[in-house]
Amino acid sequence: MTTANQHRDVTAVILAAGKGTRMGSDKAKVLHELAGTPLVGHVLDACKMLRLAASVVVVGHQREQVAAAVAPYGAAIAVQDRQLGTGHAVLCAEPAISTDAVLVLCGDTPLIPVALLDELLGRHQRALAACTVVAARMKDPGKYGRMITGPDGRLTRIVEWKDATEAERAVDLINSGIYVFHAGDLFGALKRVRNDNAQGEYYLTDVVGMLVASGKPVELVVTDDPGAVMGVNTPQDLAEAERVYLQRQRGPG
Repeated sequence: MTTANQHRDVTAVILAAGKGTRMGSDKAKVLHELAGTPLVGHVLDACKMLRLAASVVVVGHQREQVAAAVAPYGAAIAVQDRQLGTGHAVLCAEPAISTDAVLVLCGDTPLIPVALLDELLGRHQRALAACTVVAARMKDPGKYGRMITGPDGRLTRIVEWKDATEAERAVDLINSGIYVFHAGDLFGALKRVRNDNAQGEYYLTDVVGMLVASGKPVELVVTDDPGAVMGVNTPQDLAEAERVYLQRQRGPG
């Protein structure tokens, strides 16, 4: 078992409000099970190993069922009444946060390695960053958001696939949806985010561009293991995640 450092100045916000219509099921996406545990349970297990100050799960679709599933983990609950995007979801969790740092995770990424999150939090702390983001290189990046970097290799902004140009879609560095923010910078920027985009949503990704534009330090942690940040959106994704999970359990060889 991996042992992470203690991160008592960090609260995790886990986004788990979506319906997940592509799963072809009435069940909320994060309640689908991988190896007998709900997807969101795997994420909460990782948070437990990081020894954070607290974890907050943002619920919406089937909120009672999701809240019941996460209750054994001791997580707090924040309710997103309307699905207005990732930025709005994180804003719903603000009243439950009292730490200097906020780790944002997706409830449908069950394979995120504790070691990668530990590296992310360590980099953020050492750099005194306003935001540190996990990116992954993918041969077939599909419809993930793209990480746009400058000539110096530093992140300049994140663009959602639906809003990206053809040149931006050719970028193989994708957004994992995993971030750590300085709480004051995060919520200050979130309150200025607008929803004038292809989906009419308040994107958390816009906060990153705002922080860069204001000269705040933004760091990037890159993984070459796409499985580490794999989101489960379809039954096929779930089958692949289960395969990767079992392979990890068996170990190398």
